[in-house]
Amino acid sequence: MAFGNNLHNFHSISEDSLAESGLGSFKLVKYFSFSSLGVILVFTLLLSWFISNNARKVMLEQNEEYSLLLAENLNQQVFRRFVLPAVIRYGGIALRKPEQFELLDSVIKSVTQGLKIDSVTIYDSSVNIISYSTVPDLVGLKDAGGTEYQKALEGIPNSRLEYSGTVFSQLHIGKDVQCELRTFIPFRQVRRDGEEGDVIMGVIEIEKDLSRSYSSILDFQGQIIVISSVLMSILFLVLRLIVSRAGEIIEKRAVERQKLEEKLNQAERLAHLGTMVATVSHEIKSPLGIVRSTAEILAKRIEKIAPGNEHLARIVVDETVRLNDIVVEFLDFARPQKPALQPGSVNSVVHRVLDFISPELKNRKVELVADLAPGLVSNLIDQELLYRALINIIVNSLQAMENGGQLQITTRLGAEKQTELIVKDSGIGMSAEKCKQIFKPFFTDKNKGTGLGLAITRNIVDGHHGEIEVASEENVGTIFTISLPPLP
Repeated sequence: MAFGNNLHNFHSISEDSLAESGLGSFKLVKYFSFSSLGVILVFTLLLSWFISNNARKVMLEQNEEYSLLLAENLNQQVFRRFVLPAVIRYGGIALRKPEQFELLDSVIKSVTQGLKIDSVTIYDSSVNIISYSTVPDLVGLKDAGGTEYQKALEGIPNSRLEYSGTVFSQLHIGKDVQCELRTFIPFRQVRRDGEEGDVIMGVIEIEKDLSRSYSSILDFQGQIIVISSVLMSILFLVLRLIVSRAGEIIEKRAVERQKLEEKLNQAERLAHLGTMVATVSHEIKSPLGIVRSTAEILAKRIEKIAPGNEHLARIVVDETVRLNDIVVEFLDFARPQKPALQPGSVNSVVHRVLDFISPELKNRKVELVADLAPGLVSNLIDQELLYRALINIIVNSLQAMENGGQLQITTRLGAEKQTELIVKDSGIGMSAEKCKQIFKPFFTDKNKGTGLGLAITRNIVDGHHGEIEVASEENVGTIFTISLPPLP
């Protein structure tokens, strides 16, 4: 019983360690999943920023090239259609005069007509002042040109992009979307061959509103974020499913490995124990035989010398028989016999058992109900070992019915053509915890017995490549079911 409790404690420890292992696997999967979600979100934001930034850069380059071409054409047209005629007609350029201002205004508007240009501004080269602008309020404004104006005076065309708003602006969150491109080029004289000269007469600024284009880029950025988020979410779910499945497989394999290690450890312990039991049992068996034969001789002599006292010697004989049965049981467990499997009938084994056990059933007032399937298929069995296994189960059932009851033995053809042998009693039954322990060696709750009967029975069934199961309910009864495979 102490050995059985140790096994139970070991089993409880194993279950606790498995529970901790399962919890650890769950935490690992949870940590990995949420970490992956964070990485995916960061990656999505970086991807959208990279694409939108690149799109904005491309938009700037394309519109800047367009503005530079427009400015060069404007330079040519203003010089040929305004500067030269004004010098010839008026002897010089004076935009303060309405007729010259209107002439320049008509030239610029004719060039920019139909083009998406917000304003054209011309700065004086000698003084940082706006000489002309399509926006009348800007004319005469001093110091309006910044670093871009200075670069243009040095002969370096350049642009400045001013924008505000983010992808959230499309949802009316934050600043409105605005984007303006200001391009500054030097206003040069034009030679007779059509090429621009070295003399810089001023600076031309072309302002172009790119708000719609920038808004389209932000729309595109938003679409990227949404699509990427959806795709990444799907990827995240698939990844989590894979990781969860992998975690389940790993945990299952860990459980199987731990159970296998338990079986190997138990088998090793039982092997050492079996060797010891076999040695001790062998040493005890011979003296027991001598004690028994001596007690039988003494019983005969006491019967002649002191009649009425021979029962004392008979007690010694009975106890040596019981001890011999225990020793034989130990030897059978320590050195189990290998089944000699031959085609045979399970029903014939059951009939032998019933013929042997019937008198005991009557003595114990146990009703026998036998329901043996006729024409049952043959199985590969060792009749002697199967006989012993069935005896062990029936003895266990009788011990559970001290005050009588009903014993039902059934044979039938089960699933996949397996032969099923069922022993059902109406005894005191067992708890679910006890059902898990009864096939373990040395487990017993009886005052007498070694706890090896059902363990030997299980070894016999395993040797037949079969299975044995037990189902029980306290104060109702117990059912043992042996399933044997069909002939190959």
